[in-house]
Amino acid sequence: MAEPDSFDQRLQRRENRRHRLDTVPVDSEPRGNIPNTPLAASIISFVLGALFSLGTLLFLSGGLVYSWWATYQLGFFLAAWSAFHWGEFAVTAGWNRDKCSVDSFLLDNGVTYHIANGSALVEYLITLYLKPSLKTFPYVSQLEGIALVLSGQILRTAAMIHASTNFSHSVAFRKRESHELVTNGVYSWSRHPSYAGFFYWALGTQAAEERALVKFFGDDYHAYRRRVGTRIPFIP
Repeated sequence: MAEPDSFDQRLQRRENRRHRLDTVPVDSEPRGNIPNTPLAASIISFVLGALFSLGTLLFLSGGLVYSWWATYQLGFFLAAWSAFHWGEFAVTAGWNRDKCSVDSFLLDNGVTYHIANGSALVEYLITLYLKPSLKTFPYVSQLEGIALVLSGQILRTAAMIHASTNFSHSVAFRKRESHELVTNGVYSWSRHPSYAGFFYWALGTQAAEERALVKFFGDDYHAYRRRVGTRIPFIP
């Protein structure tokens, strides 16, 4: 009786059958909630690119004077959000194609992820409408947040490129023969630089608000901050 094919042999056969434009990953199946086709990938890229362009223009122009909701803060968030999701797919396609699929955009990233993003936008718009002074402060107070977003994005992208085929958006529970332990480059500074980068990216989108609250409310906010924590590790 013939020996069953090894796991790596089966993966190799699947890889050999692939067309250059296929978006079917070798060692996993896409979730299926978004069509896993080059057409879907191109449409998503177009939409994300349009959002990035609109967000960047809104940010650089300082917002629209006649639209209370179209602020430069919202523009920056949209630009950062769309760049992040497009970058996840682009880096995977360029440096880790065996794992590339439409899921690499991370848009099908679970209900809680979209609830978190949606809640942040709703909170921002409600506060902007009811108490616009809380969302109106000079650009200088945004610099720390912008720096964190850019630093986090660069760190995560560098980690994905450096790990190359050893990186995966989902946890692997079977070791392939091609798997290597990456300990040099950015991985000599952090064991999980991609997650660290995403943490700083997310933190940066909210960091500037803390300074604004201190500026607006002074001692009252300091007292509140002493009583109530952020529930974010290492940030009191």
